[in-house]
Amino acid sequence: MIISKNLYVPLILIAVIVSVFSNFGSVISVIEQLTFTKINISNFGSLYTSSFNQTFFIENQWWRLVSPIFIHFSFAHLAFNCLWIYILGEKIERVDNKVIFILLIVTSSIFSNFLQYYWTGSSLFGGLSGVIYGLLGYCMILELESKFQRYELPPALYLFMIAWLVLGFLGLLDLFGFGKVANYAHLGGLISGVMFAMIYKNFIKKLH
Repeated sequence: MIISKNLYVPLILIAVIVSVFSNFGSVISVIEQLTFTKINISNFGSLYTSSFNQTFFIENQWWRLVSPIFIHFSFAHLAFNCLWIYILGEKIERVDNKVIFILLIVTSSIFSNFLQYYWTGSSLFGGLSGVIYGLLGYCMILELESKFQRYELPPALYLFMIAWLVLGFLGLLDLFGFGKVANYAHLGGLISGVMFAMIYKNFIKKLH
């Protein structure tokens, strides 16, 4: 089955299923198990979030370091992210291997989610875009070494990625109607992807 052969496929499917059943993040009872820190619903229907220490060190809900990547807040948000996971996931799995791909997903998820939470203090964020920045950062470093032949991604794509990140931090994306953007998740993903690529280049690749 294709799901067993390509790890990016179940990743996309889970994001789609969560989006459908949560009505794109609007049904809190569906996404409450996926938010970065635990969201509690009182008997009166009000919401309050647990602290980082309560969520992770007391209740040991460590899956939340990764799980926000499956929450999306609009169809466009979901479609754009899934398209890039499909494109980049296929290339990385084929050129490198499935183990590298899944390690990159987990690493970039943790870095992007943690940085977003650390700087904003909010638990209600999500999406695969931080992971996409991680994948692009990883590809960019290895592409520079191979003169853009490794994944056959155009250099302009990386320039667009950096420009989009800068525009987000300047607040221009929100101004032009793109909605709230998880800028720190993007930055965290990019940093983790670059770091992973450096580790791969200098250590993992030499073991093969």
